[in-house]
Amino acid sequence: MTTIDIVRVPALTVPTTRLRLTTRGRRVVAAVAALPAVVALSLAILSSGGAVASGEAGAPAGTFDTVTVLPGDTLWSIAQDVAPAHDPRDVVGEIMRLNALPSAGLVAGQTIAIPTAYATGG
Repeated sequence: MTTIDIVRVPALTVPTTRLRLTTRGRRVVAAVAALPAVVALSLAILSSGGAVASGEAGAPAGTFDTVTVLPGDTLWSIAQDVAPAHDPRDVVGEIMRLNALPSAGLVAGQTIAIPTAYATGG
């Protein structure tokens, strides 16, 4: 009679290796990780544009007159023309505030609002 020997065969072990990323792979992982932050920041910038325009309410109707800027006009010259009895610095400041102008630069043909107190010569 023959005997059959059962020999235990060791289980195959799969060697564990570290994940290695190439430079290109690192860039891809960084881009994918940063994408949600970039999208959120872009949406925040695009949707908040109207909020920074002005925190003040608009001027009530009838509290201002309008003047069309002619070539060569400046805020200073307009302030002297519409309110010769007032300090031009105060008038320029009021005109800039009323029109929400970021600077004193004007463009020929631009229509700007003048406070009625100055437009009527008061």
